[in-house]
Amino acid sequence: MSKFDFDSENVIFALLKNLIYAHVKHKVDKMKIRIVTDSTCDLSNEIVSQHSITVIPLTINVGDKSFIDGIDLTRSEFYAQLPNFKPHPQTAAPGPEVFGQAFKRLANEGAQTILSIHISKSLSSTVNSAHMAAKQFTHIPVTVLDSSQLSLGLGFIVERAAQLAESGKEADEIVSALNDLMKHAYVFASLQTLKYLRRSGRMNFALASFGELLQLKPLLHMNMGKATVYRTRTQKRATARLLEWLAEYAPYEKLAILHAGVTEEAETLYQQTRVYFPQSEVLITQITPVLGAHLGIGALGFACISKKRL
Repeated sequence: MSKFDFDSENVIFALLKNLIYAHVKHKVDKMKIRIVTDSTCDLSNEIVSQHSITVIPLTINVGDKSFIDGIDLTRSEFYAQLPNFKPHPQTAAPGPEVFGQAFKRLANEGAQTILSIHISKSLSSTVNSAHMAAKQFTHIPVTVLDSSQLSLGLGFIVERAAQLAESGKEADEIVSALNDLMKHAYVFASLQTLKYLRRSGRMNFALASFGELLQLKPLLHMNMGKATVYRTRTQKRATARLLEWLAEYAPYEKLAILHAGVTEEAETLYQQTRVYFPQSEVLITQITPVLGAHLGIGALGFACISKKRL
């Protein structure tokens, strides 16, 4: 390759990079409503970047060490180390000051309104911190919304909010649309064991020990902020119940497989259920360590937005 060819390729690459940057900056400049969420949303970096979503990370504490979710520890590293962590990881919501700083930055970037959407208050105090920050923030209006969901159940709602904001919808129109969408958002999964819920302090010790003694396989089902726990005797029955829910809520606008450190099992589950996925869309997501610390290795299930109006 000649020096001329090499220099030409560099110039073309630089021009393309500048054009992409200019396009993204122009889109952000036009967006008068900016979307904020938290790291439990499990959205990909590509989606976050595409829609200029601000993600506030939660914290994972192991003894005297703290890890910022999504920054200090990769998901693969976390699940590889989880069985050997001593003491067991604890998680912490971001404080109001963290949200306040993010709101200020967005206002300085030209945002006229902020919509802050977070993991269900039944599972975390994150949304309460966002509410406190919003009350103290006077630069521009901030609306805080409890998604009533977790993981990609939250993520799908946040993605829809960003799309509506980009289309020019007003904040009240977006909130109205999301309130309807939440009714049809579900997350349901089976857990390999109850010991992680027990260790994390999110479950009654006696109930967790009793479940382990009888080798019960717990199932979690989340819709409209209500987390329901079901128990089955075998993994086979647990999987069968997941497939029953999957068939019940079909067809889907959005569907993803969620797992905690069990990639092969997730791939196998996809092969069993690929008929349910919207055309050409295959999402298999390893859940954030903030959730994995409580659900444990082996959690496996689905996040979805149902087209069916049940």
